[in-house]
Amino acid sequence: MIKAGDFRNGVTFVIDGEPCIVIDFQHVKPGKGAAFVRTKYKSLLSGTTREDAFSPTDKFEKAHIDTKEMQYLYNDGELFYFMDTETYVQVPVMWEVMEKAIDYLKESEIVSLVFYDGRCIDVDLPIFVELKVVYAEPGIKGDTASNVTKLCRTETGAEFQVPLFVVEGDVIKVDTRTDEYVTRV
Repeated sequence: MIKAGDFRNGVTFVIDGEPCIVIDFQHVKPGKGAAFVRTKYKSLLSGTTREDAFSPTDKFEKAHIDTKEMQYLYNDGELFYFMDTETYVQVPVMWEVMEKAIDYLKESEIVSLVFYDGRCIDVDLPIFVELKVVYAEPGIKGDTASNVTKLCRTETGAEFQVPLFVVEGDVIKVDTRTDEYVTRV
């Protein structure tokens, strides 16, 4: 058990049967009345963020979150299959969990899967990924105004806005947090 008075950024706990992570907290001691802990936390299952005030003595169950490096193998339309590179055990993951990672996953890539209570609840992607451009719209000659971009499609099917000099066959680096082009590799 963990007390609300022990909350720190990154601490995981269970509230209403749902695992959550503390994003921000503040211990408040008003001049009059009892102290409390103002907490901003995020649900690890749904991704929703909430703010609540707890008594420092409120107790919560600690959420045991496991992270495992696994290799992406393939998808069969409904499930995405990953393999533990140490035990060679294959783990199926639901599409709902993979939704934000689909645009960045290439076969045989190593990613971190987050598990709670024996099931995968999230995929931790690297901050930057390198993807090969399979289609890029042609640049228009003379179009040299600043920050002009064009659409390109990568090997994973994801589409990004890139500078005019990017052509088919180039490898680009993309930021997975902002879904934006960073540089050509």
